[in-house]
Amino acid sequence: MTIEATAERLHSAAIRLLRLLRREDDMSGLSAPRLSALSVIVFSDGIALGALAAAEQVRPPTMTRIVDALVAAGLVVREADPADRRIVRLSATHKGREILLAGKARRVEALSRRLRTLSAEDRKSLDRAAALIERVTR
Repeated sequence: MTIEATAERLHSAAIRLLRLLRREDDMSGLSAPRLSALSVIVFSDGIALGALAAAEQVRPPTMTRIVDALVAAGLVVREADPADRRIVRLSATHKGREILLAGKARRVEALSRRLRTLSAEDRKSLDRAAALIERVTR
């Protein structure tokens, strides 16, 4: 098998996996863009709006609308940067973290249910593959 064929199989599998697990995100009550932005905010506590927009690959006005909705829902707060008051930092509230972590738990459980149908040998193979994917994507 060629490297390109392996890359193509991994690409297709990753897309199918994400689509499968995305169904669990519907229970959060947030749109995919809002949930994605919340995830970046939770794991990059104190991120600036411009950096968030860059991370999400959208223009700052689009990100402003997304953040406005997250703030209105009580999931995110804006705080002035203590070193430069012109910069606004975004942080998740307790409620925002809880929603995000509950969604992650649902996705992990959904995937765990599917993994339980595999043999122990297949699960070990997937665990080794996951380690390799982590290494390749660092």
